[in-house]
Amino acid sequence: MITRFAPSPTGPLHLGHAYSAMLAHDMAMAAGGRFLLRIEDIDQSRARPKWEQQIYDDLEWLGLSWEVPVMRQSDRLSVYSDVLEDLWQRGYLFACDCKRRDIFDAVSAPHAGPVMGPDGLVYPGTCYAQAFDPVLFNHGHNRLPHDPDRAYRLRMSMAAETVCEPCMKTSSDRGVMFTEAMMGPNGEKGDVVFGDHTLIHGIGDVVLARRDMGTSYHLSVVVDDAAQGVTDVVRGQDLFEATAIHVVLQRLLGLPTPRYHHHKLIHDEAGRRLAKRDDARAIALYRSEGASPDDIRRMVGLPAPS
Repeated sequence: MITRFAPSPTGPLHLGHAYSAMLAHDMAMAAGGRFLLRIEDIDQSRARPKWEQQIYDDLEWLGLSWEVPVMRQSDRLSVYSDVLEDLWQRGYLFACDCKRRDIFDAVSAPHAGPVMGPDGLVYPGTCYAQAFDPVLFNHGHNRLPHDPDRAYRLRMSMAAETVCEPCMKTSSDRGVMFTEAMMGPNGEKGDVVFGDHTLIHGIGDVVLARRDMGTSYHLSVVVDDAAQGVTDVVRGQDLFEATAIHVVLQRLLGLPTPRYHHHKLIHDEAGRRLAKRDDARAIALYRSEGASPDDIRRMVGLPAPS
């Protein structure tokens, strides 16, 4: 078993991060496996060296150990660029000039209806019909422009047509499937199927390369999990729906699909999910107030390591 913890250095780690990291670490150690750390710093406008160092300090204080060197996504932009070029050449990407306001206005029109997906409002397809000449693409005459003022989106309907298979032998419904080894937000467990209708209309043409970034969370996490040989992805239930996107990309890129363990989320007293703005629940603050790693474990409901 190979698990990983992949935080972004954009703020202090809180109790929710501690729970996810310790759970992934405990699972790997119990199985005699490996625990990896990855720094997801593709958003260089928000990433800060001090927060990256804080990640190492907090995890070490919690008693976790990981293999070195640590993978940092900012060192892998050329890898993501190559993957995007491949998808572009095969016709699965299209350029998008829409701003958030454009998308909001389009889906708020009387004839439309806003649909929320794992990335927010499902894209209405405004730029989808841009010209695509498969002959030019197949002969490499139309390379990905890498325009920093544009986003690049996945043609989900085309991707679904390629990767979706019958969900069951007795069913004509098509979709993609992954193994949920823990529990989805609605009690999903075991073989979980996302049908092609959900992929196209409930998730849509997600961004694979954001403006001024050259990649996106969805693309990078899929490529990096495969590169690190991750067999079991441990993460919060808030990312459950995004797993469908990742399985689609794994199928398109010929990458293995790991087992997924979507765990409970840690909430505050009002029932709100913790975010990085919740400095009052930052691990560093508990440390400064004299808490021990075992105290943190009790707070999040994890047993002491054996």
